[in-house]
Amino acid sequence: MIYSVLGEGVAALCCATALSDRGLDVEVIVPEGSREAASRFAGGMLAPFCEGESAPDLIVAQGQAAVDWWAAHVPGVTKRGTLVVAPPRDGAELDRFARATQEHDWVVPGDLEPDLEGRFARGLFFPTEAHLDPRKALASLRDSLLAKGVTFRSGTPRGHVVDCRGLASRDSLADLRGVRGEMLIVHASDVTLTRPVRLLHPRFPCYVVPRDGDRYMIGATMVESARPGPVTARAAMELLSAAYTLHPGFAEAEILELGAGLRPSFPDNIPAVRHVAGRSYVNGMYRHGFLMAPVCAEQLAAELAEVYAHAD
Repeated sequence: MIYSVLGEGVAALCCATALSDRGLDVEVIVPEGSREAASRFAGGMLAPFCEGESAPDLIVAQGQAAVDWWAAHVPGVTKRGTLVVAPPRDGAELDRFARATQEHDWVVPGDLEPDLEGRFARGLFFPTEAHLDPRKALASLRDSLLAKGVTFRSGTPRGHVVDCRGLASRDSLADLRGVRGEMLIVHASDVTLTRPVRLLHPRFPCYVVPRDGDRYMIGATMVESARPGPVTARAAMELLSAAYTLHPGFAEAEILELGAGLRPSFPDNIPAVRHVAGRSYVNGMYRHGFLMAPVCAEQLAAELAEVYAHAD
C-alpha cells in the first residue's frame, strides 16, 4: 500500500514524516497551482501554555509533545521559553493572561532580556516553551524525506490518500473556513532578543520572534476573512507600532518582507484527523500549525499503521 500525502505545508510534511517513520510507503503530491502554504508565514512558536490563554485545554495538553517532536526531526529548535509583557497602562492584561494560563513564573523582563531592562516592571516567563524558524524546519523535513526515498511530484495520487491541502480541501470539508494572518519580517540591528516575546494589548497584541542574522518576525493579526492578498496598511502600522512599544530600536528596522496567509480552520478552531469516503484528512490547523501538526500526524500514522498491519 502506498500513501499519497497531498500538500506541501506543515501538516503534509509532518504526516509524510510520521508515516515514513513507521516504514510505510509514502509519496508527497504537490498540488498544481496551489497557493503558498500558510505555514510559511507562521511564527514557529512551540508555546502550548501561552496558547492556553484562548485555546481549549486539549491544545495545551497535546501541544506539549511538539517541542520534543520537532527537536527529534529538525535542527534549530531553540528552547529558551516565552516571555510575556505588557505596557504599564495594560497591566490588567498581564494579570488576565496569568489567570488564563499555567506553568509560568513572574519575572523582571530585563533579567531575561537585557534589551528590555527598565521598559517593563514585570512579565510572565514560560520556561518549557520553544521556537523554530518555520521555513528552515519545513525545508529540513523535506530534505529528510527525500533522503529516505520519498518522492515529491505532481499529478494523480495513488493508494490511500492523505489530504493536507488546507483551504483547498473545502471541496470535501464544507465546514472549513479561512482565518487571515499577517506578518512582517524585519532586520533590526539595534535590537537583541533571544526568545519570543509577546506584547499584550487590548486591541492589537503582537509577538516578536527572533530569527538569525538580527532578523525578527512580527505577527499576530487574526482576521475572520478568507480574502487573499498582501498585508494591509492598517495591519502593518499596528504591528510596527506594537513592536516599537516593545523596543524603540524597531523604529530603525528595515522591512524585509510583508506576508499574509489564510489559516484553514474548523468551527471549533481545533485541528483534526478525519476519515471521509475512503480518504484521510488532516486539517483545520488554525493558529496551531507547528504546535499541533505533529500531534495530528502521529495520530494519523498510528491509525493507518494499524490498518496496514491488519491488512497484512
